Amino acid sequence: MSLASYVRILGRGQGRARGFTRDEAREAMSLMMQGDADPEAVGAILMLLRMKGETADEIAGFAEAARGALLPWWGTAPALDWPSYAAGRTRGLPWFLLAAKLVAEAGYPVLLHGWNSHQSEAASVRAALPALGISVASGQEDAATRLEVDGIVYLPLEVLSPRLFALLGLRDVLGLRSCINTVLRMLNPGGARAAVQGVFHPPYRELQADAAQLLGLRDLTVLKGGGGEFEHHPAKDIQTFGVRAGLSWRSSTGTQVDARRRLSEGAADPGHLGALWDGTRHDAFAEAIVLSTADLALETLGAATDAYTLWSVRRARAA
Repeated sequence: MSLASYVRILGRGQGRARGFTRDEAREAMSLMMQGDADPEAVGAILMLLRMKGETADEIAGFAEAARGALLPWWGTAPALDWPSYAAGRTRGLPWFLLAAKLVAEAGYPVLLHGWNSHQSEAASVRAALPALGISVASGQEDAATRLEVDGIVYLPLEVLSPRLFALLGLRDVLGLRSCINTVLRMLNPGGARAAVQGVFHPPYRELQADAAQLLGLRDLTVLKGGGGEFEHHPAKDIQTFGVRAGLSWRSSTGTQVDARRRLSEGAADPGHLGALWDGTRHDAFAEAIVLSTADLALETLGAATDAYTLWSVRRARAA
């Protein structure tokens, strides 16, 4: 089937064009996921949606089709889905990885998945993984196995779905991001009941929360985080959006410290992440980033414990 009919829906002209229904979005994305999809039509759909602005129905339909094209998840399911797709050109070290590791050590398996093509080496998520003992999976089956053993794993987009990786890469051809960035945050490949998501542009907080509700996600927290990642600035009171028990929810984080520091400031060597974790380096502001981010994730999961207690236990073990 051709994508032309879907291009016409979006682009037939003023007063006649409209957005996709959820079913139409699912059907269009199913065609785009095929390797023989016409590239001009794919680009037209993505750019028309960008100009119009995506709806929750469109994102939910796209995410359903994208997830349906993945291999079935095998083995241990994650408790928490943690997508990482921010460009983060100006962000600092990915302190949120320590928060994810802390949540995993509390007994909640965390699936990290992503692609961060524009990050500097210092801010690169993947460059930081070895120092934290977080494995990089070679595929979905390997991810499930490592999740069962380690409680946390990073699944690269290019091995999770080469086709979605190619669609995301159209940013370099078209010169603009597309809704694929948002769809990937909604992908939840392991079928976790809870998720955390970061955004760079505030309007996407409600869009992703609404799409998650349509997709039946039980618990979700979305915030405007460091570089677009799920990473909390502890000196700022940040609005949060999402779902709790399947219902629309919003709150705010409050402030944890009194400081004037950007997330991009401070240490630049990825080795500092491991040093903070094992207690050989001390940075009160970085610790506050980790703990406040972890607390948001734990609250999303409905955990009975708190990040400070987990961090103290970790510190006692390191000593």
